[in-house]
Order: sequence, then C-alpha cells, then structure tokens
Amino acid sequence: MMPNGHTVMADSKLPADVLDELYRVLEARKGADPDTSYVASLYARGVDRILKKIGEEAAETLIAAKNPDDEELVHELADLWFHTLVLLSHRDLPLSRLTDELARRFGTSGHAEKAARTND
Repeated sequence: MMPNGHTVMADSKLPADVLDELYRVLEARKGADPDTSYVASLYARGVDRILKKIGEEAAETLIAAKNPDDEELVHELADLWFHTLVLLSHRDLPLSRLTDELARRFGTSGHAEKAARTND
C-alpha cells in the first residue's frame, strides 16, 4: 500500500491478475471509511450514485472514442470498467460471475448469442 492509500499491484502482468487484485481491493473497501475511501463513499451513497458514475463514464468513453487520442480512450475505458466492477461488488456478485458469463459466450457467434436472448 502506498502512503496515499493506493494499492500497488506488484508483478501482476496478466489481465486476469489485475482484475482479480482490483476486485479484492473493491471488496476490502466495503469496510473502509467513506471519508477516506472513494470506493467506500460510492458504496455508502448507494446504487443510484454508482449508476450515475457509470453513466458519466460511459458518456466520456463515447466522446473519447470519437477523438483520435487512444490514450484518452483507454483512460476512459478504464474508468468505465472500474465503476462497473464497483457495481458488481456492491451487488455482492463475485467477479467469477462476470468472467464465467464471458467464457460461456466463447465459441458462440455474437449474432447467435444475441438471438438466443428473449428480452432483446
């Protein structure tokens, strides 16, 4: 842990390792003081605040995608992914629920997967 409260992910080179470590930090923040932890403050303010942040980050991602700056796009996508993981954690859903769903979709055409959904 760095002096500013941020966690350093040493030797995490695989994307799955980064996501696992991040999710562990998000889970740990459930018990943190909302005055000192941004994530704890989101949890304390509830799902509406988390959804507002996801909406803001989605809009910023769309704007960044229209511009040629790849670094800005990656930054905004990271913010969007971060806040969607906060929502997943807030709902007490393990990261494996998301990764299992993504794995389930491997080998299935995107068109076929979408057609199989009844609510689209």
